[in-house]
Amino acid sequence: MRDRLIVFAKLLLYWMLFMLVARATFLAYNYDYSAQLTLGEILLAQFYGMAMDLSMTGYAMALLGLLLTVSTLLKGKWIHYALLSISGIVLITQILIVIVDIELYRHWGFRMNNTPFFYMGKGAAGSVDTWVAIKVLLIGALLGAGFIRLYFRWIAPSTNTLQPALKKSSLVLLLATASMFLCIRGSLTTATMNTGFVYFHTSKMYANHAAINVVWNFFRSLSSSSRVSYPEDFYDQQLTANYFQELYTPSDSTHQLFDAEKPNVMLIIVESYTAGVIEALGGAKDVTPRLSALCKEGILFDNFYASGDRTDKGLVGVLAAYPAQPNSSIIKFPGKTQKLSTLNQKMEALGYHTSFIYGGDADFANFRSLITASGFDALTEDEDFDSDLNTSKWGVHDGFVGERALQELDTATAPFFKVWLTQSSHEPFTVPAKPQFPNNSLDHQFFNSCHYTDSCLGAFIDKLKLRKDWNNTLVIITADHGHRLPGNREIQSKERFHIPLLFLGGVIKKDSVIHTVGSQTDIANTLLGQLDKPSPDFMFSKDLLGNNVNPHAAFFFNNGFGLVMPDKFLVFDNTAKQFIKEENVTDQDKNRAKAYQQKLYSDFNSR
Repeated sequence: MRDRLIVFAKLLLYWMLFMLVARATFLAYNYDYSAQLTLGEILLAQFYGMAMDLSMTGYAMALLGLLLTVSTLLKGKWIHYALLSISGIVLITQILIVIVDIELYRHWGFRMNNTPFFYMGKGAAGSVDTWVAIKVLLIGALLGAGFIRLYFRWIAPSTNTLQPALKKSSLVLLLATASMFLCIRGSLTTATMNTGFVYFHTSKMYANHAAINVVWNFFRSLSSSSRVSYPEDFYDQQLTANYFQELYTPSDSTHQLFDAEKPNVMLIIVESYTAGVIEALGGAKDVTPRLSALCKEGILFDNFYASGDRTDKGLVGVLAAYPAQPNSSIIKFPGKTQKLSTLNQKMEALGYHTSFIYGGDADFANFRSLITASGFDALTEDEDFDSDLNTSKWGVHDGFVGERALQELDTATAPFFKVWLTQSSHEPFTVPAKPQFPNNSLDHQFFNSCHYTDSCLGAFIDKLKLRKDWNNTLVIITADHGHRLPGNREIQSKERFHIPLLFLGGVIKKDSVIHTVGSQTDIANTLLGQLDKPSPDFMFSKDLLGNNVNPHAAFFFNNGFGLVMPDKFLVFDNTAKQFIKEENVTDQDKNRAKAYQQKLYSDFNSR
């Protein structure tokens, strides 16, 4: 019995050591974030994370402990090979999750869960840079080689020499195995293990994220992926109704921008166009010179924010005036999506002929479900282009898509409403243009892709201005979401969500800058306010040009949200159940923020 208990203890220490090394790997790989932590905070991340490490270790040890228990009843060498095989499978599985997570975190700002499965397919491969893939695979190989060697030097000799044991010793091993369920549970109280157990920092979310055991997080998300339901008691329902009504006060008039009554509308949603690459919005110089110049020709909304952090959420925000959610995406649920009112439906009701053009695969991330539910008259996607144009990892580059869009406008029936979703500025930032920023840093790779898209937008507008219906055309330019670059901003940073909104075209009376704080969800009622009147169907949308506006913008990231108001800003973390950033806010501002999320929770649940 003693030799089996020694093997049990060695295996437990082996997996705990792996968890600690995995966290150290995460911290080292994300060195730019880790550099913002003190040594004490890094050590605390390891210390607090051990509770979740022990929980994950408990799952592995429950199985391995049962095998050791059975080995007291069944003689033979089978236990040596069984432990080796199971441990090998567990090790490889965990290493794969670890190496995928260390890179994904740099892009998404949260530890890996079931989200990648939603983006698997042709489009997902477009984000994979060859060097990055080689780098993480090498890290995985080093982890694998190190821990396989450790197993064969430290554990395998003990399992290979296990002697037959008395059957009564199985009870002791069974008790040791049963104790692992306490480790799995994480406590003796009513609360079971969850990510909140390892949160220890009140302001640095990266420190808390580093403490999370990503393997535990991944498998827990798989077990709950089909049960998306938000709490109805996050905030008092009556107070929610009162505060939400204050946020969306009705307007009885609006400031008219157009010379035409029913202009053609071209809505361009640009991939990853963060304010950080637009000089007119305080971003880097010379990255998007054409767009910055166009900002002086139209109506620029310079305090405008994305609702979410991915394209699927941005499309819903723009086309359905519906906010992103903190740990799901409504586009994943076609049954809910089809119940949303959409801007396209409202435009068709006003007599517009509508179409959607995208150089990528419309099936990626369930885009097609939203486009179809919106009722667009026509959809153009990657397979509608000549195959020799489909050369990027994401499909057809923006220059070619822009030319196709112009061709389609030649035969479009007025008034038309056309949506163009670009894609060339998506990672891995490979574009058919000479680099303008020679440095091979990620920032400069991103700048080069944005510069290319900017040149495509400029060329498109130049040709649009030559059309005879230019004076009856409105162009709306915005982004699907912001970006961590430049500067690798944290996911809860409001600068990461700051994006452009520009109205321009022959119908615009004069150029101007609007400072009103707004969100993607406001595009719908702001446009409808100019063409007819705002729609009450868009409860999360306000007319930014209305006479009675409560300026604000809510944005959502993985299990958290922020609210931007004039000269005010706050961020709430749902896992920590606390505000983690506050700038000039009052208790009333906090209550409004909570009311916004509760209203979204309840509405999502009801659809």
